[in-house]
Amino acid sequence: MSTEEAVAPVERAPQAHAIASALSSTERPARPSALSTSVTFGWRALLKIKHVPEQLFDVTVFPVIMTLLFTYLFGGAIAGSVSEYIAYIAPGVLVQSVLFITMYTGTTLRTDIDKGVFDRFRSLPIWRPSPLVGMLLGDAVRFIVAAIVTSIVCLLIGWRPGGGFVGVVLGVALLLVFAFSLGWIWTFLSLILRTPGAIMGVASFVLMPLLFGSNIFVDPSTMPGWLQAWVDVNPVSDLVTAVRALMNGTELGSELGITLLWSAVLVSVFGSLTMWKYRNPR
Repeated sequence: MSTEEAVAPVERAPQAHAIASALSSTERPARPSALSTSVTFGWRALLKIKHVPEQLFDVTVFPVIMTLLFTYLFGGAIAGSVSEYIAYIAPGVLVQSVLFITMYTGTTLRTDIDKGVFDRFRSLPIWRPSPLVGMLLGDAVRFIVAAIVTSIVCLLIGWRPGGGFVGVVLGVALLLVFAFSLGWIWTFLSLILRTPGAIMGVASFVLMPLLFGSNIFVDPSTMPGWLQAWVDVNPVSDLVTAVRALMNGTELGSELGITLLWSAVLVSVFGSLTMWKYRNPR
């Protein structure tokens, strides 16, 4: 190889000042807003369902099984007939179906963390909570699907909500607010527990007394005193009472405000803990 051929590639190589000039003359793209990044990550969560449609099993088949099982299991024994019982249990079983599947928020996040996906998200110049908020927004769509499926099954059984379509929509909206807030607990657990199975176990342990120790299935007045005391302070009982009032068109009490207060507390406490752990993973 001649000396000219050896030098030629070096002469064609870009100089440092040329690179700096090219970079400085290009406008830096605007930083994305918190809303846009959160929606983007929410869309990512929905795309995962598109590629793995089996993830919809828990929001379609599970609510149907729960609704039919508890309605026909307790209907005759408690109210004398399913048609009499459905007005009472429909809002409650709707709450149960949606809240029970919130635990999958934590298991999905733990799986992403184990794959190293969130290590890449931390390096992006975006609003820090957006991957977590977006994931919860994506799950909110799954909760809406579960609510629609459960409502349709209840209507087919014979439920005729006194609050009409508007009352049902308002009840579902309140349920989604509480479910979104509850999801922050499982999000925090996914950052401190090591496996999806551990998250599922802890979540089930927490949800069982909340759901079954409430007024979802029966009137608390029929329960022993010690159990009534728990039902009275159980936030799920307040949620069910408020949703039931909205859907059945009865008078709303203080339960609506208590439910919204509980939602704010859950987001404030577990949202803060989640972000602290997210910023300090070690």
